[in-house]
Amino acid sequence: MALGNLAQRFLVAVVAVPILLLILHYHRPEPTWALIFAASLLAMRELFGMLLPPEDRNPALVMGALACLAFYWLDPIALYRYHDLPHALDRISVEGGSIAAAFAVVVPALYYLFRFRDIPSVASRIAGTITGIVYAGFLTTYLAKLKLIDPKQAGDTVVIVLVVAWLADTGGYFAGRFLGKAKLYEAVSPKKTWAGAIGGLAGSLVGVIVMKLAFATYLEWIDVVLIAIPGGILGQLGDLAESLIKRSVGVKDSGALLPGHGGILDRIDAVLFIAPYVYTYLLARGIHG
Repeated sequence: MALGNLAQRFLVAVVAVPILLLILHYHRPEPTWALIFAASLLAMRELFGMLLPPEDRNPALVMGALACLAFYWLDPIALYRYHDLPHALDRISVEGGSIAAAFAVVVPALYYLFRFRDIPSVASRIAGTITGIVYAGFLTTYLAKLKLIDPKQAGDTVVIVLVVAWLADTGGYFAGRFLGKAKLYEAVSPKKTWAGAIGGLAGSLVGVIVMKLAFATYLEWIDVVLIAIPGGILGQLGDLAESLIKRSVGVKDSGALLPGHGGILDRIDAVLFIAPYVYTYLLARGIHG
């Protein structure tokens, strides 16, 4: 007998969550970066599969990998951890964002300039490549950057983002199923309801409260609210944004990698919008390692 969708999700979580927590808890940032880098490659691959013709997908993925490497490793915070690096490389790190942007925008433009093939489709192919690198690549990489600024180097900052996203999904599911049926944005996601949206915010808030009480003691109560509520809203918007992309290209799931979840993008679509916000918030508040 085939497992139901909820049972499949539970089994995936039972296997994946302990492995994820073990990697995140390691005191060095490199294992977390390696895991997130692999996830960014899978996410970009799925998005390129929706936006680009087959012959452009592998070159786009190579360009995306290079851009994500620059986006992480040329970040001043990343290079600050390696004091024995040549001073010249440390100076280059100041322009790390510019170099990453060049890989994300200039390199694809040059690639299609010399490998344009069908000229009428070039604009959409360039746009699809850049979108895939920035949306699925850079935004995923912010999870790895969160480990760099983790005050305890225990992966708490990454877990906070995952908790905001995943408990919003759980709270939204049950609230939408049992508390109300008024549609939130039917044209984009017919199953989402206003009750689900409110239940999702409640789930995010409860999750961050538990994180503060159990692990993230460096957070103030104002931080709990300003992470959970805006983060929860952004996560739901991220979910809707990916639904819009899938609806526009006529697919139900971004992939089939995770049973019961679809593809990597289907699982982290909310995370992509939450992680940059939490990263910026923690830096602005001075809460970092």
